[in-house]
Amino acid sequence: MEQCPFLIVFKPTIMVDVMTWKPSVESINNTYERLKEVVLHTPLTHNLNVSNQHNANIYLKREDLQVVRSYKLRGAYNKISSLEKSKLDNGIVCASAGNHAQGVAFSCNALEIKGRIYMPITTPKQKIHQVEMFGRDFVEVVLSGDTFDDAYAEALIYSQSNNASFIPPFDDQKVIEGQGTVGKEIMDDASFEIGYVLLPIGGGGLAAGVSAYIKVVSPSTKISGVEPDGAPSMKVSLENGENTTLDTISKFVDGAAVKRVGDLNFGICKTTLDKVITVPENKICSTILKLYNQDAIVVEPAGALTLSALDLLQDEIEGKNVVCVVSGSNNDITRMEEIKERAMLYEGLLHYFVVSFPQRAGALREFLTDVLGPNDDIVHFEYSKKNARSSGPAVVGLELKSAQDFDGLVQRMKAGGFFTEYLNENPELFQYMV
Repeated sequence: MEQCPFLIVFKPTIMVDVMTWKPSVESINNTYERLKEVVLHTPLTHNLNVSNQHNANIYLKREDLQVVRSYKLRGAYNKISSLEKSKLDNGIVCASAGNHAQGVAFSCNALEIKGRIYMPITTPKQKIHQVEMFGRDFVEVVLSGDTFDDAYAEALIYSQSNNASFIPPFDDQKVIEGQGTVGKEIMDDASFEIGYVLLPIGGGGLAAGVSAYIKVVSPSTKISGVEPDGAPSMKVSLENGENTTLDTISKFVDGAAVKRVGDLNFGICKTTLDKVITVPENKICSTILKLYNQDAIVVEPAGALTLSALDLLQDEIEGKNVVCVVSGSNNDITRMEEIKERAMLYEGLLHYFVVSFPQRAGALREFLTDVLGPNDDIVHFEYSKKNARSSGPAVVGLELKSAQDFDGLVQRMKAGGFFTEYLNENPELFQYMV
């Protein structure tokens, strides 16, 4: 679900009215038949932990267990396999920093079609290796530019110069129909009435395909799209009544970091989604850790979007059967330290302060004995003595056993004259000093 650098994005191959076209139940059923020999029919599993937390029956649609560990294979394979032979003579090309690349690579290998995949130079080696592994001898990975936008621009130039078919990640009829097979599998596997379905949104291909299918076969089912707070492109577009390009986005939830959703996808979602909600990125990190620690489920940030939104829908989902689509598990292990820190910040267990220490012997000992609680742990400390000053600042990070310990900690810090600045509430200063 990568972002596009231009205002006009990924125009569909077949000219249609982008405001009225929708995939039909028949077209998605036919697509399912085409894909079933290649794509895994992923399980719909009941999750006891999350169900107990929300007093509802929560089912997970496990696209993280797909062959390439995300649903992206469905749309990529459907698109590539539908192209006429003349469109494949010069191979295909795409740009991606993640899941779309792996879906395209797998499809090229399965269909024995030459593919050229542009990825940013900054792409982690693990992701590059996965693309090369899935594509084998049929795929060439080209590293170009520092960002996805750079790689995308190079891919378009190559496509136009070499008459190679460009495979878009989301704004395309065949891609949407491919992603829509997730909805067919949900409805086929559910032996019960589904009250609510939650879908992650990046470019909107999954949300468009699944919601279009379910709203026809189960009109009473409510459907919500979920985006990260830092990239609410579908929510803003629906509020504005037209597809809107965001000026800036946060790229932390990389699988959903999209400045502009697909035009086809917007046209579908504005009539099929009951609402779109956004969740804080740090809350998503907390969900990732809970899934790992409680259920041994590994997900990427975009894969945790729907579960992170359940709290915001508590009154609506209580007592109902709810399906959360877990979109992918391609998480880079090098990100886990950041994910853990952000989760603890969200849960109120990690706090950073600028602390003013009197420049005299015993000041630190006083801070440790009179200010810190018995379960408080120092996890970060930066201090250097300043000459000719009565006090010196230190950046101190404290991990608490319980979020309820915070107020008492701050009171003791202020009473002892140590408190200067609480960095958690000052994002710009936090980024600079920690």
